[in-house]
Amino acid sequence: MASSTLPLDRPLEREPAALAMRIGVVAAEAALAAFARNLDVDDLADGIDFQGAIGPAEWPLFSLVIDTLAEAAPGDDRPLDERRADALNDLARICMAAKRRRVA
Repeated sequence: MASSTLPLDRPLEREPAALAMRIGVVAAEAALAAFARNLDVDDLADGIDFQGAIGPAEWPLFSLVIDTLAEAAPGDDRPLDERRADALNDLARICMAAKRRRVA
């Protein structure tokens, strides 16, 4: 049996799960920044054409984050637009929580 080349004394913050969480927070913050730069809050009541409002360079990351957060759970019959609106709230909460953790 081949031995592992991964060090067993790796710091906790370098564990794959911790790194994935940090990447996720960075992606969430980038998506929220794209939203803040490109969308007017006053337009939210009229519905949002996300792809038309987010720039082409920012769209892949924004779409990945929002669509991941807006994924329908089993039995969730809400329309995609409603789930995306909730996803924006979740996104803001994620970013605020990450910001509070950095300050603390």
